[in-house]
Amino acid sequence: MSPVSDIRDILGRMLPAVYLLAVNIVSFCQIGADKKLAKTGQRRIREKVMFLTAAIGGSIGANLGMAAFRHKTKHKSFVIGMPVLLIVHIVIAVVLIKLL
Repeated sequence: MSPVSDIRDILGRMLPAVYLLAVNIVSFCQIGADKKLAKTGQRRIREKVMFLTAAIGGSIGANLGMAAFRHKTKHKSFVIGMPVLLIVHIVIAVVLIKLL
């Protein structure tokens, strides 16, 4: 193999991990930012935006953000929905790992 194809192979393997790390950081920060906005009475981040970010891979960050900032913990849609998304993501990851 050439050095270029080796680099492409390495980057190809790292890309999903980098994506998941980035989307989880964004999801975590969204929860924290929304908590701050709520405290200061400013315009908030829409719940569907937070759910969308969690659904595209940021469920770990959303769940950690809810716990760290104690935010959205009284909303059933978040208390039930975010852990369900996390479970779905874990199942998808296990299936993909077994297939690869």
